[in-house]
Amino acid sequence: MSTTTRPYAPEPAGPVEVREGHYGTKVAAVEPGGAEVVPDDERHGSPVQLFWTWTSPNLEFATVFVGVLGLLAFGLSFWQAVAAILLGSALGGITHGVLSARGPSFGVPQMVLSRLPFGFRGNVLPAGLNALTAGIGWFAVNSVSGALALGSLTDLPNSLCLCIIVAAQLAVAFLGHNMVHAFERYAFPLLAVVFAVTTVVILAKSHPGAHGGGGGIGGFLVLLGATFGYAAGWNPYASDYTRYLPRSADRVKVGLYAGLGVFVSCSVLEIAGAASMTIGAYGSGSPTSEFTSHLPTLLAKLTLLCIAIGAVSANAINIYSGSMSFLALGVRLPLALRRAIVAVGFGAIGFVLALTSLDDAGAKYENFLLIIAYWIGPWLGVFFADQWLRRGGRLEGLLFDRTHNPLAGWLAMAVGMAVSIPLFSNQTKYVGVVPDHAPKVGDLTFEVGFVVSLAVYVAVHTWETRRSRTTSASAA
Repeated sequence: MSTTTRPYAPEPAGPVEVREGHYGTKVAAVEPGGAEVVPDDERHGSPVQLFWTWTSPNLEFATVFVGVLGLLAFGLSFWQAVAAILLGSALGGITHGVLSARGPSFGVPQMVLSRLPFGFRGNVLPAGLNALTAGIGWFAVNSVSGALALGSLTDLPNSLCLCIIVAAQLAVAFLGHNMVHAFERYAFPLLAVVFAVTTVVILAKSHPGAHGGGGGIGGFLVLLGATFGYAAGWNPYASDYTRYLPRSADRVKVGLYAGLGVFVSCSVLEIAGAASMTIGAYGSGSPTSEFTSHLPTLLAKLTLLCIAIGAVSANAINIYSGSMSFLALGVRLPLALRRAIVAVGFGAIGFVLALTSLDDAGAKYENFLLIIAYWIGPWLGVFFADQWLRRGGRLEGLLFDRTHNPLAGWLAMAVGMAVSIPLFSNQTKYVGVVPDHAPKVGDLTFEVGFVVSLAVYVAVHTWETRRSRTTSASAA
């Protein structure tokens, strides 16, 4: 990694690691370096590109299946599911936009920005979780849906389809930032048109007035948590894709395009998934073939093709950001292509996990999609509290300062998870104390985790700040 004086920020206030090599606007080239600051002379792009960058990866089957769960697993009516989908997706889109807007100012990945509240060592908690969920968990989930879609389309063995999907995903992620943006851009028109037509057909065949299965407020809250968790699952990646934008980029436009990309794509496809359940319950086939069985033959085949392409769109981002999160742990790899090499490593592990999930995709989808928000809620609580408390302060030097190790961040997140998960989790594998005694409460894990972590962080950060000032005054 480089510590040269290439321009990146005026008067840096502390240690800074600058990404070495020259990359610029090249697409068919491997992005050099790792999770360091992107220098100003390498900045390029415009905010509008974020709309398709964040729309394309959600135009795939995992998004559809979140809506399916509202009726299949939680017993909601169609309109109850729509309300939860719109609210959860809006909340996840808003948080994504706010986080994305900081990328041009700092020029670093999201999990490097996370060092501000968590410190260099404490950041191992959120960055480590994100590396696992993004680079391995999400990779496996989306690879399976893409492989099943390709298998249904071509009649090739699912294992061979998985190899094809994984190879395509790794190729995009290996090359890096510019190739990821380019792939999402060129995939967008096809994915948007086909899924728009598919949604219209599904809605036309649906029966929105059909009664639900009595999910009530509990089912509503569980789906709300699932839809927020799905949209907010992109939050820990936010500035990964805005850090190359010029420092002068309009922050409002950056946040707006990124947030809209997440909200529009998630809400439309999740609503389509919910609507498909009012046509007919899912049978014993693969989830992807069950969904497309409601469509005319040609449209069904196009939709299966787009589900496969959408899986590549999603996982190119998952692998790329998973490798960024791993490097944000502070692991020193003296390799010019360290990010690319780490991406291949994550892809290999995710491939093995996906291979073991081909035969039970539906159950594994449900279990994974419903718990993703459990750590993101507490992380967001800490991050937003810190952003408010540090507003107006000079922050760049803290990002690469290995002596910056406050207690507040990791402690607040750990407390938030320790309180929210055992008490409020409501999943097939584990039911927390509160929903076990009051099932109508549903699942409040992400809400409680967010609030508890935010409150603990404010209290501990305030105490640490006062203690530091007292120590400094005494020393003077």
